[in-house]
Amino acid sequence: MKIAIIGYGKMGKAIESIALERGHEISLKVDSSNSGSISSKDLESSDVAIEFSRPENAVSNIKMCVEAKTPIVVGTTGWYDEYDAVSDLVKANDTALLAATNFSVGVNIFFELNKKLAAMMEPQKDYRSMITEIHHLQKLDSPSGTAITLAEGIIEKHSGYKQWENDVPQDPSTLAILSEREAEVPGTHIIEYSSDIDEISISHKAKNRKGFALGAVLAAEYIHGKSGIYQMKDVLNI
Repeated sequence: MKIAIIGYGKMGKAIESIALERGHEISLKVDSSNSGSISSKDLESSDVAIEFSRPENAVSNIKMCVEAKTPIVVGTTGWYDEYDAVSDLVKANDTALLAATNFSVGVNIFFELNKKLAAMMEPQKDYRSMITEIHHLQKLDSPSGTAITLAEGIIEKHSGYKQWENDVPQDPSTLAILSEREAEVPGTHIIEYSSDIDEISISHKAKNRKGFALGAVLAAEYIHGKSGIYQMKDVLNI
């Protein structure tokens, strides 16, 4: 499979390594040095693209792939307010999109575990929930897309929460997401339920970027030759 990597930074290089290990070819690498000169024509020879760039560039990169009829896997977050319109464009052009806030197999299992815990805690009115996310200093968006997905999972399954806030809110129906930035932290997410008596917590801690890169390549393998909108749940059969 010929893979175009759009966003050849630390994640892009990790994706390249995994893709080559799995027998794929890197047909195109896009970074800040050549992004201004890349067009849809450059993508036409690629079987699939994997995009890890910047929030302000994600939508234009997706549109470029749509024009080239190249299925695209998107790991960039911070652009999801345009997700519905982009999805409609992908479907109208009979190509494929798989966007995820996190491609790690472990995190996607964690997403489902988070929902199950939220449903179990819903009747327990003495407990307050909170999400903490810790990332490296170069992380561009706050809160992380993964934390937002976790918050949405809690809100879906726990009637006590109606929205989230990237702070400690006064409104008890607002779920708190606390964002911390430290040097060389690939990503840690902690869900807590605390009462005056005790505390329950679950967490996911990434040890390196390999899990994210592997998941992105698995996603690329999955959408190769397909059309439509997909999620990591489809890839992992969760």
